[in-house]
Amino acid sequence: MTATKLDTWEAAVQWLRQQPDQQKLVLDAYYDDPILQAAERYWRSGEWGAIREFLPQAPGTAVDIGAGRGIASYALAKEGFEVTALEPDASDLVGAGAIRALFNEVHLPISIAEEFSERLPFSDNAFDVVFARAVLHHTSDLSAACREFFRVLKPGGRFIAVREHVISSERDLPIFLDRHPLHKLYGGENAFLLKEYQNSIVSAGFKMDKLLMPLESEINFAPYTPAELKAQIAMRLPLFARAAPALLSSRSVWTIFSHIAAKFDRRPGRLYSFVATRPQ
Repeated sequence: MTATKLDTWEAAVQWLRQQPDQQKLVLDAYYDDPILQAAERYWRSGEWGAIREFLPQAPGTAVDIGAGRGIASYALAKEGFEVTALEPDASDLVGAGAIRALFNEVHLPISIAEEFSERLPFSDNAFDVVFARAVLHHTSDLSAACREFFRVLKPGGRFIAVREHVISSERDLPIFLDRHPLHKLYGGENAFLLKEYQNSIVSAGFKMDKLLMPLESEINFAPYTPAELKAQIAMRLPLFARAAPALLSSRSVWTIFSHIAAKFDRRPGRLYSFVATRPQ
């Protein structure tokens, strides 16, 4: 796959969609059309099913930071939330235009704000949930963005940031960027040290409720299902090939394995997720 550098994210995604050998990536990233079908598939995915467990039981107001095409906005609205989709890109393919087309089709309670996460155009204590999917690693000022998320969240509200790229050292960043399938088309990708995410979230005032490691939740390892992931791991453990599937199917064994694996996992750009609360 070769391509010259493109001027916009929309052009990069459009180029990707035209490549016959990249159609699985297009589907996995929910860049396919019709957009309603992509959004519905995300809402029914194992990733969203795992996220659902961290949402407040009583739906209220939610802001979807860096909403992109609006798939998470759609999922939040389907869960009963009144949603504001924050998306600075006006694109009809990957930005506010796509979100507008989506909610016009389904008539869900979704409004759009075209602004960046470091300067949210909302009043204090405005939302019950601040949701961000693969957003924090794109911020120009991670700490400032987290302070803004804290400001607009109601006391007792939930901050959920999922699928954030992590590196083990600054030397890993160029390795990650070189391997990323879309960065070479347009740029814009990034990754932070795990402690940078944690420090920015906690220093903003949040109480960290849950740190989800790469293999701990389908939130991070999707589009693999748990069964597919365990089968892949079993194939890489030839000395335990016969026993591995049965062992990994045990919830307690899998929990221990995923925690141990995280201590040795140094893949540049591996995914972590964060769940935090604004104290009352």
